[in-house]
Amino acid sequence: MLDHCSISHKGGIVLWQRSFTPAASTLAASSSSPVNGLVREALIEGRNTEEKYEKDGYAVRWTFVNELELIFVVAYQRILQLSYIEDLLAAMKDLFIKLYQPFLTTFIESLHVIRSADIKSTTHPAAWDFTRALDGWDKIFDKLLRGFEDKAALDRKSRTKPALRAAPTSSPPSEDLENAPTVDTTDAEDAQAISRNVEALRNRLKGRQEKKGGRGKGQRSGLSSASGTDTELPRRKTAKTPRKWGESNEVTADDIAELDFSMDHADVSQISNADPQYLRSLIDESSMGVKGKDGLYEVKDLDFTTSHVDDDDEMVDDAISRALNRSSNLSGPSASSSTTSSAISSSLGILGGLFSRLTGSKVLTNEDLGPVLAAMKDHLMKKNVAKEISDKIVEGVREGLVGKRVSGFNGVKTQVRTALSESITRILTPKTSTDLLLAIRTKLSSINSSTSSKRNPYTMTFVGVNGVGKSTNLSKVCFWLLQNNFKVLIAACDTFRSGAVEQLRVHVRNLGMLAEQSNMNKGGVELYERGYGKDAAGIAKDAISYAKENGFDVVLIDTAGRMQDNEPLMRALAKLVSTNNPDKIIFVGEALVGNEAVDQLSKFDRALRDFSSGSGKGRGIDGMLVTKWDTVDDKVGAALSMTYVTGQPILFVGCGQTYTDLRQLRVAHIVQALLSD
Repeated sequence: MLDHCSISHKGGIVLWQRSFTPAASTLAASSSSPVNGLVREALIEGRNTEEKYEKDGYAVRWTFVNELELIFVVAYQRILQLSYIEDLLAAMKDLFIKLYQPFLTTFIESLHVIRSADIKSTTHPAAWDFTRALDGWDKIFDKLLRGFEDKAALDRKSRTKPALRAAPTSSPPSEDLENAPTVDTTDAEDAQAISRNVEALRNRLKGRQEKKGGRGKGQRSGLSSASGTDTELPRRKTAKTPRKWGESNEVTADDIAELDFSMDHADVSQISNADPQYLRSLIDESSMGVKGKDGLYEVKDLDFTTSHVDDDDEMVDDAISRALNRSSNLSGPSASSSTTSSAISSSLGILGGLFSRLTGSKVLTNEDLGPVLAAMKDHLMKKNVAKEISDKIVEGVREGLVGKRVSGFNGVKTQVRTALSESITRILTPKTSTDLLLAIRTKLSSINSSTSSKRNPYTMTFVGVNGVGKSTNLSKVCFWLLQNNFKVLIAACDTFRSGAVEQLRVHVRNLGMLAEQSNMNKGGVELYERGYGKDAAGIAKDAISYAKENGFDVVLIDTAGRMQDNEPLMRALAKLVSTNNPDKIIFVGEALVGNEAVDQLSKFDRALRDFSSGSGKGRGIDGMLVTKWDTVDDKVGAALSMTYVTGQPILFVGCGQTYTDLRQLRVAHIVQALLSD
């Protein structure tokens, strides 16, 4: 158990301290405290060359952060053997720097200004409110300390646990009777029991010798003879009895129905008697969006801050795990100093690490920005931004900063963030509207009275390579449309992949149950399928006609996955597009493949434009849906590159496994992720 812990500046200013007992609190306030003794004897006078300072029954450990002129001190009873103190100091140092780097930088700069000017300043150290500036550190430190104490308790318990005795292993019987193991006679009550044990041992050894001698000669008779052993011939496995279909060997419909164990048909009774727990597992209440004043249900925005609400807790857990799992060969002074340096550089972030040299009241020139923007370009490429896009972003930042006068770290940060945001916004600004609901309602409200009184449904085709999640994210979009009371028809045009139709059938059943439970009476969902091996373009055309005749609002067309270099399959996809002329062609790509998705997108777009241009102007990709977004953290450069290649927007991103895990991506989110480090 600790007695005292503190964080102070080398000049003597105490930023934070904690005493764990009343006696320790009283002692810390006196001039004879162990911490004061450490400062006076070990740090100022240098009379202590050891890594641990001891005084009046207390042991004191400390560590420095020379870049910020901070001292971290821990004091505890010398009689206690606390093995986690060194790791605690390292973890506490890393966390404190990461969490409060901006405040610490400003505080140290103010001290330097006071010293150099030798005048009184409004930001005198005594005026700093450290309690307010370091708000939340007590809670973080408690969690950190509790983690190390629990780990130490488990280690002590494992050391004191008695070792299990190894089970005695019996040696194999000897071939010679003279060397036969002695028989335990402790349980034998008379001479008759002893003789039985000896006879049994002789029979066992005799059977072993006969078995050994019988190999290779007369093995059939040797194995079948009664030699006192229990050896038997291995039994042959009986062959599987083939199923008999009758005298004519013809399979009837009744036979097929008897062997059909699937649940393909979701009738009304299944929907009404659906398991509520199963339905709750299909959606995530925390991921649900909200309805606006106009009654439209909007997909929730993707916000990186929501995924980092508990950043402090995550950093504490991460620091504890790193400290507890730190190998012994990395615990030396050099490793400690390198860890501190890396922690400082990472906590400063891209703005602090690249633009701290530009502080001061001056007009920025190309020469000033050259090396800094080169480092920024490398940072963007580490975020999976393509080289060509990185060049354009950096050039935009250069144009926004050259000739401007900035002063102070905060001024540089604001200017850079603004310039970077403007540069990325120019790239991400789409050519077309991203409001799908408006586009759907606009088309549904326009009825061509000269041809038919029935309205044409709004059609969306989902394309992409194999395994990116087209069918799954199509069902997420369908759930969003159902929430907006649209009647949706899903066309199963993947007639190649085994199980593709069945997968959509399961999604339609689930969405139907959710619609029934949520009282989405105006909307509804249905599956249009014609099995496998059929022409996908023809199925899509029939599905659109069926939707028009039956009053469906939206048709979602699922297509088979195909590689971007497979020309025959790309021609078949272009045929589907040119035949049915969908309102939106949505490319579905993975976020985790990085810039490979850019190559896929560009070749899909080029192939569609080339192969569908026979009937007129070729159609390209109208928008993107990026799946598995939750796997890339802040490496969002691929999304930026995809938008730049086609000039089309990212309509949605998929970030989970439920029907509500669909998000809208904003420019501010991209900027925030690119600036993070």
